[in-house]
Parts: sequence; C-alpha cells; structure tokens
Amino acid sequence: MSLKEQITEDMKAAMRAKDSGRLATIRLLTAAIKQKEVDERIDVSDEQVLAIIEKMIKQRKDSISQFEAGGRQDLADIEKAELAILSTYMPAAMSEAEVQAEVAAAVTAVGAAGPQDMGKVMGVLKPKLAGRADMTAVSAMVKAALTK
Repeated sequence: MSLKEQITEDMKAAMRAKDSGRLATIRLLTAAIKQKEVDERIDVSDEQVLAIIEKMIKQRKDSISQFEAGGRQDLADIEKAELAILSTYMPAAMSEAEVQAEVAAAVTAVGAAGPQDMGKVMGVLKPKLAGRADMTAVSAMVKAALTK
C-alpha cells in the first residue's frame, strides 16, 4: 500500500472514529497532496508525499516557536498535535552515528577534496536520507567533514 493510500485509509478511520482533530490534520495533508498533483499534473510518488509531509512538519515547528514566543500557548498546542499526527507518516529517523557513516561513505564515493565539493556530496545524500534525517544537520556534518 502506498503512503497516499495509507493516508486515505487513515482519513476514513478518523471519520468513523469521529476524531475531529486527526481528521482535520489528515485533510490538510490530503489537500496539499492534491494541490501538488493538480499543479504539476502528476500522480505523486511516496518520495514526493514524504517531501510534502516534511515541509508541513517544518511549518508546524516554525509556527510552534512563533506562537510560544508570542505567548499563545493554545495555538502552539494545536500545532503540536498536528505535528504529532504528521510525524507518524515519516519513516524512522536515523541515529547520528548512522548519518555520520552515510556522510563518510558519500564523501569517499564522490572523492570530495574540500568545501567546493559540498554540492556533489549533498546530491548523493539527499535521496538516501530524505525524511529520515534533518537535512540541515546533515549539511553541517558534510561541511565539517569537508573542512578537515
């Protein structure tokens, strides 16, 4: 079963259970998926769905920090609930040691000599680690590995 089909089934289950919070979040997700399909006239793959979910998770994290800074804990709690639901669709996160190993392997595979090769290394890592690791942290690890 594809990730898109799983999301649809979860939406149906939330409707049957009358879980309005979960249903609203899943509907936001399906709307974002449909928007991508309509805009680009394609059927989205699991990788594209993961990219959409990752983007929505990042938006929720930004919103939570803004709401908490503004003293709106009620809105931050809503965003945290949505974040928890969206996170269930992401694959298991990799440990820092696993990410370091992937970075080291990519640096040797590409034959990177210095910071100018960062784009090549990230190009190899992005498909492997997308959705399983924070790409900002991966970028920092690659930069550190290339500046040694």
